Amino acid sequence: MSVQRPQKYGESFSEWFSWIISEAEIYDYGRYPIKGMGVWLPYGFQIRKRVIELIRTLLDETGHEEILLPLLIPETLFAKESEHVRGFEGEVFWITRAGLDELDIKLALRPTSETTISYMESLWIKSYKQLPKKYYQIVSIFRYETKMTKPMIRVREVTTFKEAHTVHEDFESTEEQIKEAVNIYGKFFDLLGVPYIISRRPQWDKFAGALYTIAFDTIFPDRKAVQIGTVHNLGQTFTRVFDIKIQKKDESIDYAWQTSYGISERVVASIIAFHSDEKGLILPPLVAPYQVIVVPIYQENTKDVVIKYSSDIAKVLRENGIRVYLDLRDEMRPAEKFFEWELKGAPLRIEVGMREYSSNVITVFRRDIAKRETVPLQQLVEKIRTMLDEIAQNLAKRAWKEFTSNIRLSQGVEETVKVLKESGGLVLMPWCGDERCIYNKLQGFEGVDVIGEVMENSLKRLNIDLDMLREAKCGFCGKQARAVVAMAKKY
Repeated sequence: MSVQRPQKYGESFSEWFSWIISEAEIYDYGRYPIKGMGVWLPYGFQIRKRVIELIRTLLDETGHEEILLPLLIPETLFAKESEHVRGFEGEVFWITRAGLDELDIKLALRPTSETTISYMESLWIKSYKQLPKKYYQIVSIFRYETKMTKPMIRVREVTTFKEAHTVHEDFESTEEQIKEAVNIYGKFFDLLGVPYIISRRPQWDKFAGALYTIAFDTIFPDRKAVQIGTVHNLGQTFTRVFDIKIQKKDESIDYAWQTSYGISERVVASIIAFHSDEKGLILPPLVAPYQVIVVPIYQENTKDVVIKYSSDIAKVLRENGIRVYLDLRDEMRPAEKFFEWELKGAPLRIEVGMREYSSNVITVFRRDIAKRETVPLQQLVEKIRTMLDEIAQNLAKRAWKEFTSNIRLSQGVEETVKVLKESGGLVLMPWCGDERCIYNKLQGFEGVDVIGEVMENSLKRLNIDLDMLREAKCGFCGKQARAVVAMAKKY
């Protein structure tokens, strides 16, 4: 029996999200007997797989090499970098027994892999001639979340964790790598139609062991901020601890420099959250398991003709690289199939009956705008490709419009707190650049989280007047502003 459809926006968003991932058969969550762990169902796994294929392509094209590191990290290795340990010690799952034996050294289920890769790099890398080196892996990581868990958004097993780890000769090279990583993620989210803001995290919220962290955040329909990607300049923190020394171009010996950056299944959650509606999923063609569904509509005396016509259409599309599903299930009426594929978010549905056969046309239904169009058969491939492109552009445009509608400008702390309390979203405020100013002024305010200093390219994309900013005063202390800080209520 289907669950009653909840509303997408506002306080009912979590209920809507749980409903859609269940009804569309994406992710089974809350029934496996360990809190914070879900099961990817076949349809959802196909979406996940195409998201992974996209980031894998972008990384491979920029010289990254895929590897696979061990899941288990001995405590002696994990504990070598003190700041890193302090940052993760409350989130680590530990293995203390193997079979009937107590282990002499505890083993951590990886919460992230900086210590593991650094240990191996100390064995592999000796010279600047080997650099830069760019590795990545796509694996599960485990974090003991003590806050309320949410499917895909806050889980204890992150099953789609892409972590990249790079090694460089000097600081300047890491800074260039940070720019490349930010560009890769920007392109990645743009291709998926997921809007974002890029900011530099405050020092108290950076990755444990990093010099600084750059983050991608978005705003979900409940107007809370969600971190969807991070990029870290690790400096020489781990190379000093793990003694990763290299011979430099000038023949001197020094510690190497590192960066790391990651994304998770929050990307899939973001695709669902932005593009879907109360009827179900709406999937960007790039990641849809099927881009086109062909549904034959026939009486018993026209069945053979209509199915042959439908099969020919599906065959032509498939031969032209379009992912097609020909729905020949006899036990379901056409209306039931329409309902199911609207729920599952197929971008296009082709309806084929005797009218279409007789006129040498097809009827195409677009899920994103819920409209039908008649297309001559001779324009089949060209028109379908055009429609798929239009859907991708429309979804991205709508998502960015929704995202920017949830951004407010503020001139002071009291106004910011009021806006976040009443309507949520993202609030941008002029800032002097002193993190102590933020920390001191926000003490005691609940529901106000600092996202970070907004990067200039994000300000430009959001059409923020930079000249006006230069004349503004810090919303915390009244001094001359030099930057913009973003604040929100975070998950």
